[in-house]
Amino acid sequence: MHSNPFYLFPPLSLTAMPLSLAERDQEVIWHPYTQHKDRLPSIAIVSGKGASLYDEKGRAYLDAISSWWVNIHGHAHPYIAEKIYEQAKKLEHVIFTGFTHEPAVRLAERLLPILPGNFSRIFYSDNGSTAVEVSIKMAIQYWQNQPGTAHAHTRKKILAFRNAYHGDTFGAMSVSDRGIFTMAFRDYLFEVIFIDTPSIDNLDQARSILAAHGEKICCFIYEPLLQGAGGMKIHDPQPLDELIREVQSHGILCIADEVLTGFGRTGKLFAGEYLHSSPDMICLSKGLTGGTMALGVTAASKKIFDAFLSDDKMKTLFHGHSFTANPIACTAALASLDLLDNTDCMQRIRAVEEKNKAMVSRLGSGSSSVRNIRQLGTILAFDIGSGRDGYLNQISARVTEKAIKNGIYLRPLGNTVYLMPPYCITEAELNKLYEFLLELTVTIN
Repeated sequence: MHSNPFYLFPPLSLTAMPLSLAERDQEVIWHPYTQHKDRLPSIAIVSGKGASLYDEKGRAYLDAISSWWVNIHGHAHPYIAEKIYEQAKKLEHVIFTGFTHEPAVRLAERLLPILPGNFSRIFYSDNGSTAVEVSIKMAIQYWQNQPGTAHAHTRKKILAFRNAYHGDTFGAMSVSDRGIFTMAFRDYLFEVIFIDTPSIDNLDQARSILAAHGEKICCFIYEPLLQGAGGMKIHDPQPLDELIREVQSHGILCIADEVLTGFGRTGKLFAGEYLHSSPDMICLSKGLTGGTMALGVTAASKKIFDAFLSDDKMKTLFHGHSFTANPIACTAALASLDLLDNTDCMQRIRAVEEKNKAMVSRLGSGSSSVRNIRQLGTILAFDIGSGRDGYLNQISARVTEKAIKNGIYLRPLGNTVYLMPPYCITEAELNKLYEFLLELTVTIN
């Protein structure tokens, strides 16, 4: 017998080093949009301030893409944090069926007057995908709730743009382009009629499709002016306006997906402000809470809401989420709106927009490897390098690696490199991003 009581369970070596946060992550986390075979460890971020993120070693990275396009005011904004703290001490959550609360009501009261269209009601959900999912269900059931309406029984199809991305839930995937994001699930997605984003040259093609199928189409969903995940592709407002008017002339409901374009990204508060036409529903998320909390919104017109008012309980919209209208998330959104209402915020958005416009000509004269330079509001994008365009282009990882070494976080969409910084970015920080891009365009191959 051994007298040492620790014989069966010997102590860990005193020289063993504890695992870093990045190493611990590798053991337990499955990351989104990530092939984990032979991948590099994740960068472990422990804090943020303004336009910068800080890792566990204290190194700073300029967040050039606003952490997946959500962070519009900068990281750890003290005003938003304080409002969240105050709300958390009063009410963290409550079921949103028979109950309501001040943050949800006040947020709806503030959103409805500023949205680009005539909207009557706000329906809350959890993120951009669910906001889109709600809008599709509203549109489908709108026609089912009105069986006597002309052609209501035939309106089974949905119209959407090629190259679109609307989210990762099944309804949102169904109205997205049939590409790598939806490939594994293509046999499970419902039928959609896809058309090209509008231009003066192709409007007649869209009119022909509408003439042939208009009475069978339930709704049309579109990303106004900018297709984000599809490669930061920009289309003009005038032909989009004409297309929407043509669609609406066939009685088709219109859904604007402003999950990305909302809250200042395009230079105006909403991309719909560039248009004369307005949708029946609008989907919001991302910048809604300033990037601090998950929250989705689907705003609906009175026409949509009234189609669900009935003594027939089967005409109810049977949709909801456990965290619908979370009070803390609604409070974060209200705080973000406070900051957007500040004149200084819109001035900063315009300043970034003007500097981006000036950068377009500099990029165009720098290298033959740069193609299709485009700019919209605070967004600047271009395609780089040789090879096939698309999300799987391997140049993406090399660009990210070079950026990280320069204290910048970029995550290209394949060979599409883009900037979408927080509005709080300083002139010096923005110049750092520009100089990196100019150097990148002459060194990458």
